[in-house]
Amino acid sequence: MATTNTTELLEALATEIGDAVYIDIAKWHLYLSDAKLHTVVAEQMYPLLTSQTVNEEKVIAVLESIPVKIGGGRKELSLNDLLPLQCQVNLVDILEKYQSQV
Repeated sequence: MATTNTTELLEALATEIGDAVYIDIAKWHLYLSDAKLHTVVAEQMYPLLTSQTVNEEKVIAVLESIPVKIGGGRKELSLNDLLPLQCQVNLVDILEKYQSQV
C-alpha cells in the first residue's frame, strides 16, 4: 500500500479512527465519526506519521490541541480530556499501523 496517495490514506485513517475511538460522556460512547471529529484527528495526526515516530506523548499533545465545544459552545475541552485511556491506546495502535504505509 506504499503507492497509496495521501488523500486515500487520510480517508482510510479517518475512517478507522472514527470507528474505533470514542468520547466517553456519562458512560455514553460517542464515536468520533458520529461527532464529526474523525477527519480533524486524522489530519492533525498525519504529520506524526510522516516526520516522527508515533508515541503516546506526541499523540496526547495533538489531542490536547484539538478543542471540542460542549454545551452549545459555552465551554471548550480538549479532545484528550474526553477520551478514555483505552481509546488513546487504540489511537496509538492505529497510527503505528498506518505509519508503515506512509
